[in-house]
Amino acid sequence: MPKKMATLVVPPIPPCPRDDAMHLHHALKGLKCDTDAVVNLLAHRDATQRANIVQEFRAIYSEELSECLEKELHGKLESAILLWMHDPVVRDAVIIRQCLAVDSSFHGATEIICSRTHSQMQSIKEVYLSKFGASVDHDVEAHTSADHKKILLAYLNNPRDESDEVDMEQAGKDAKALYKAGEKRLGTDEDTFIKIFSERSAPHLVAVNSYYNHVHGHSLKKAVKNETSGHFRHALLTIVQCAENPAKYFAKGCMLLCVQVLYKSMKGLGTDDITLTRIIVTRTEIDMHYIKIEYFKKYHKTLNDAVHSDTLGHYRDFLLQLLGPNV
Repeated sequence: MPKKMATLVVPPIPPCPRDDAMHLHHALKGLKCDTDAVVNLLAHRDATQRANIVQEFRAIYSEELSECLEKELHGKLESAILLWMHDPVVRDAVIIRQCLAVDSSFHGATEIICSRTHSQMQSIKEVYLSKFGASVDHDVEAHTSADHKKILLAYLNNPRDESDEVDMEQAGKDAKALYKAGEKRLGTDEDTFIKIFSERSAPHLVAVNSYYNHVHGHSLKKAVKNETSGHFRHALLTIVQCAENPAKYFAKGCMLLCVQVLYKSMKGLGTDDITLTRIIVTRTEIDMHYIKIEYFKKYHKTLNDAVHSDTLGHYRDFLLQLLGPNV
């Protein structure tokens, strides 16, 4: 019996940035913007491909693609696509600036600052200064207050060990110090929380949490919820949740936090489109598949279905194409 010939698998030909740039120019410069074409093309290009398209567009037409997109797109879709076109570091800088100096919402800025490693944050600070002519520190100082301001400034500037090594003796001391600063006393010594949370590495905070849980019968996260409030609490929770399962970029704890934030952005009357856009755009190329799985586990509804129910038009189409197929 003759042997069956193996099937030759031909890898798909990657899109040509020059062709993409020309397609976009045609879609944007016609009598009427072909928004479908813009959405369908850009939603299916990764960060490197998008950067190459921007370069080709500039080389061919002597124009900035971002400026053309701003002229032809509007509203929520414009905001989502412009955010998508930035590389991750620039995108983080733009979100921080928007949240601090424009919206005064603080949630997104706190989330980014308190979930990035020290080295990542240094890159963001350089881009921020170059792009906006002011330092992140300056804008945090100008627009935030009290302990929230203190933890953000400390987290921005305190160098943290990014290795996986943990001094277990010090972790035990930190757990005891946090207990004495919080649940053991009347009132809270916020400065102790700020010092430990801003100076310790993610693996170290995991060890502190384990020690705290073993000795006091509940997590450090619960202690933070019991002892703090408002934006300060959000900052501390972001730090501890992003440390729960160490990873090179974002930890699982931070992913689960995104699941909760996504749900809240679509819960009740109206949709928090700024938050919804930010989470989907910033996580699509990182761990969106796992976010969708966790969202379904927690809320018994797919994230795609939730987005479909709470958004409209080309904006909805763009977000759904970023999300990809249902889990």
